[in-house]
Amino acid sequence: MKTLVWIAVVSSAFAAVGCIIGAKYTVGGTLTGLTGQGLVLEDNSGNDLGLASNGTFVFSGGIKNGDAYSVTVKTQPATPSQTCTVQNGSGSIDKGNITNVIVSCTQVGHFAYVANQLSNDLSAYAIDSTTGALSIVSGSPFAANGTTPAALAVDPDGTFLYIANNGSNNVSIYSIDSTSGALAVAGIAVSAGSGPVALTVDPTGSYLYVANLASNDVSAYAIDSGAGTLTELSGSPFTVGGGPSSLKISPNGNYLYVTDFGDGNVTVLAIDSATGSLSEIAGSPFGAGAGAQSIAIDPTGGYAYVANETAATISLYSINASTGALAALSGSPLASGTSPESLVVDPAGRFVYAANVTAKNHVAVYSITPSSGALTLSGTPIAAGTFPVSVVLDPSGQFAYVANDNSNDISVYAVNTITGVLTAAAHSPFAAGNAPRSIVVD
Repeated sequence: MKTLVWIAVVSSAFAAVGCIIGAKYTVGGTLTGLTGQGLVLEDNSGNDLGLASNGTFVFSGGIKNGDAYSVTVKTQPATPSQTCTVQNGSGSIDKGNITNVIVSCTQVGHFAYVANQLSNDLSAYAIDSTTGALSIVSGSPFAANGTTPAALAVDPDGTFLYIANNGSNNVSIYSIDSTSGALAVAGIAVSAGSGPVALTVDPTGSYLYVANLASNDVSAYAIDSGAGTLTELSGSPFTVGGGPSSLKISPNGNYLYVTDFGDGNVTVLAIDSATGSLSEIAGSPFGAGAGAQSIAIDPTGGYAYVANETAATISLYSINASTGALAALSGSPLASGTSPESLVVDPAGRFVYAANVTAKNHVAVYSITPSSGALTLSGTPIAAGTFPVSVVLDPSGQFAYVANDNSNDISVYAVNTITGVLTAAAHSPFAAGNAPRSIVVD
């Protein structure tokens, strides 16, 4: 009898082990920004998946434990034409389903939005897809649902606009009319820390993070994908260095980089993809320069650049893909000759654009050496308005937009995607409100 029981137990255990060994796991993730038709993804060059709407997705075929997966875009969407890119797309199965693949789709920008601090309103513009020129959206400017709007962010689907209100210490939410670009208040503004000056949405559109300059912390919120409303996360706000002034999330969504203006360094926080919670990584903070004001990361997530306004330099770093840690590159910091206020990297990862304030009032272009991340000044900087404080590119990289705080206008440039050279658009600059502090392109 004991022998029979022992055989039964062994057989049962063998069956259980066999089930685990033979198990297959799924590969999936999140799609954002899709407006076109005909997008097809593929896994391991054979398992095709057509997608027609944003949200989560899962490939139908399973993959055995230990086997590789590789998600790529097989067919880009059309009508309208878009470019979709994949993050976290390859690896090996390790006894669990893959859920963190990020597919982001972009196109030539439709609309631009500007936060005007002193007139306490938001300017909205439609973008000419051929020239980049701006035309006022009907109803603009829209009243700010808070005081002293200082920064803007659009969710990856282009559905909601979030505004950090520096004077009222809160974040307001607007829905975006996808046809006209008009804004409408969506829900009640939520409290932030003291002196919010920057905010960003993670690549999946799940979380929003706000830099609070005066309280030296970052507020974190979960985003309701349907209504756009915000719910503050457990443990928020999260303490960072002195005077957090800007935020940037790595393209894979794993790390949040915060420039600390007062301390002259960069705090790096790991993002828990399941909860949005933040935790400081080993070695953080990493040294930058005096007045670390803005940070930009190249599309591959391999390099980071920090504008040090007081030091009049740009710090250059490589990024450890596994840990998020920063390591200064040879030649860092790079003297910029004037005070850089805002940085942006083009979508192809070839150039860095720097809005330089003080007496220069121009935009400088630096070419990126792919193998090292080094920067080289490219050509002669081009004139902007007075006190250019925010520079952005449209998602296609064809046009650049600069908010000029003291001349109350927006400079617009066509971008030569081969050389990086900027050419002022016809009729530029375009009038904004009083003290435009931040600009974002949808």
